[in-house]
Amino acid sequence: MKFSAQEEYGLRCLVAIADHDAPAGLTIPELSRIEGLSQPHVAKMLALLRKAGFVKSTRGQLGGYTLAREPERIVIGDVLEALGGRLYEPEFCERHAGTLESCAHAGSCSLRPLWERIQSAVDTVVYRVTLRDLIDLQPANFVPLRVAPIEDR
Repeated sequence: MKFSAQEEYGLRCLVAIADHDAPAGLTIPELSRIEGLSQPHVAKMLALLRKAGFVKSTRGQLGGYTLAREPERIVIGDVLEALGGRLYEPEFCERHAGTLESCAHAGSCSLRPLWERIQSAVDTVVYRVTLRDLIDLQPANFVPLRVAPIEDR
């Protein structure tokens, strides 16, 4: 399972905008330099974030990108959904039916419950974290989720 570069870069741009408390915001060239990303890539991320209502842009010489709402009101699960979608969507099975019109296991699928449980576990985390949490997160304060070793399960 992977999160895409688009989700990573989009979140990095959003955190950078929130972290730099510049009244005019940050421009695409500034974000490109700060994050080490190409300007076209930053522009693409910002277009997605603006369309989803997470950032707003101001044109002109003093323009730039700023948050469209407070960091406490930006939920990371919503941002990830806007940048790349969820890991598992109900339409997943229809898109992966192989050479058939519908999945051969549509009525008795043993995989769908697994994908739904994985999505639920991810949702439990990403829909409880806000942009404010990411801004305030310090590596020294980060406590990873403890998962029992496989032999203990």
